Amino acid sequence: MERRVFPQAQRGMSRALPWRKVALGATIAVGLTAAAPLSAQAAAPAACAALQAKYPDWKGKTLVNAINPHTPGYETIDPKDPSKYIGFDIDLGEAIGECLGFKLTYKPVTFAALLTTLAAGQADIVISDIYATKERAKAADFITYSKVFDGVLVAKGNPKGITGINMSMCGTAAAENTGYVEVPLIQALIPECKKAGKPEPTIQLYDNNANCIQAILAGRADTYINDVNTVDSAVKAYPDKLEKAIAVTIPYSVGIAVPKDKPKFRDAVLAALIEVQKAGTHMELLKKHGLDVNNFKEPDILTAD
Repeated sequence: MERRVFPQAQRGMSRALPWRKVALGATIAVGLTAAAPLSAQAAAPAACAALQAKYPDWKGKTLVNAINPHTPGYETIDPKDPSKYIGFDIDLGEAIGECLGFKLTYKPVTFAALLTTLAAGQADIVISDIYATKERAKAADFITYSKVFDGVLVAKGNPKGITGINMSMCGTAAAENTGYVEVPLIQALIPECKKAGKPEPTIQLYDNNANCIQAILAGRADTYINDVNTVDSAVKAYPDKLEKAIAVTIPYSVGIAVPKDKPKFRDAVLAALIEVQKAGTHMELLKKHGLDVNNFKEPDILTAD
């Protein structure tokens, strides 16, 4: 992974979570719906208390989460307050931190810089809709937490007749984020298209999802392939200009990245995520942010070994 790092934003966002109730009449943190009042109680479940005793190194600490805040539903700048971030990954990370007793601040970077920022010690964790792959596991360990379904975003009417990451992409231009796993999958089509006597697909690389979507809207690109929830969000935003040609299965999972030299922290995050899922918080957050509940998966660890 590469690319520049944006200036650090140490912006902690307090989130009220199912096991952290706020006092009656208190202001509910940004990101919660008004229809979710919380009772007056302030106690973590016994399982999380036990984890804080087992993994005391992070209790009371403030950690940095490197994010690429340009994925609606997952992590974006709060339109009501540009000093804060909202989304599923933001809430999930804070739920994990709540369970282990740490708070999170955020460092916005380009997608391609997520793992290099982690490896450089400028962040402690990456929870930012990043696909866990064996290649990326050379740079970080992953705790996977979501299945992957990609959507193929095209202009309304699908004028190029794109039907997936296949030969229908010969001669088309794809907009993708630098460092995305879809890039090599599209590149692998180049020799196949040439062999069939067809023009090869081209790839335009951008730093965030918004720029990829704008490339289609501006007519510079024919397709953008990414997480199906992101694609659905784009279609919802531009129903007269964009559509989803198809959803495709990608053989990866979304994961939380942690430094390779901190296996104890990795195990602590895994244990906390398991408790977050047991509490029903994970599924509640998928619904809250309008994401497909079929993305839910029980966590496991992916390493390069």
